[in-house]
Amino acid sequence: MEFTINSTIDVEVKRSGVAVLSLNRPDKWNAVNIDMLCNLEKIQDNIITDKTIKAVVINANGIHFSVGMDLETLKKFDYQYILEKIAWLQYLYSRWQEMSIPVIAAVQGYCVGSGVEMILGCDIRIAADNARFRLPEVSLGLAPDMGGTTRLTKLIGVGQAKRMIMGCEEVQAEEAYKIGLAEMVVKEEELNARALNLAEKMAAYPPMAVSWAKKGINLAQDNSTAASLLFEQAQSVACFGSEDLKEAIAAFIEKRKPKFIGG
Repeated sequence: MEFTINSTIDVEVKRSGVAVLSLNRPDKWNAVNIDMLCNLEKIQDNIITDKTIKAVVINANGIHFSVGMDLETLKKFDYQYILEKIAWLQYLYSRWQEMSIPVIAAVQGYCVGSGVEMILGCDIRIAADNARFRLPEVSLGLAPDMGGTTRLTKLIGVGQAKRMIMGCEEVQAEEAYKIGLAEMVVKEEELNARALNLAEKMAAYPPMAVSWAKKGINLAQDNSTAASLLFEQAQSVACFGSEDLKEAIAAFIEKRKPKFIGG
């Protein structure tokens, strides 16, 4: 099944329940413009309402993931526009964390500015061995404003975040892995297959368990150990009352493939 709102992002939903979103402005090195962002919001709406979608992969057509915000778009921004739209811009990249399903980014070539902030909103980042990450906003008289200073700091730590953001220093794939910006590095030709394989693996697990796990990890990042343990207690009670847990145990005993219903 396929659905496309406009050509800036291609979408294909695999039979496995994985939605593959491909940034599709390869001639512009997938520079982000308003059309792409509006398209992204509509695609997100569709994903949320389509309960057959169990995981998402975000990748990009062409040689680069994204060189960030389109300069022609930036020229149109002014104080009033940003005042009205900045919360919406942040919301688009934050929305992946509000979803109960896993979201995996597969990155090749340049991943710059808004492109970095886009993948920071995902659950897992897989980098091709030629990936190069950079946040150049400070050199342009700005600071990252779509989650860059917030999520990058939590992901790689204060010092590394300051080096990348305040120093505008480029980080290549292996270093990105070492500092925690990427969860794994693979050969470029293996990138999309590896991301899809991991997404399909997650999509095959009980949806409720995946959802609770994602929420628990997110909660642990921002709250105390005591609060996180209380959440684990609540999710444990919910899972032990679910039909999917019973089905998982029965399928294991009977040596057959489980059929999960998401409840």
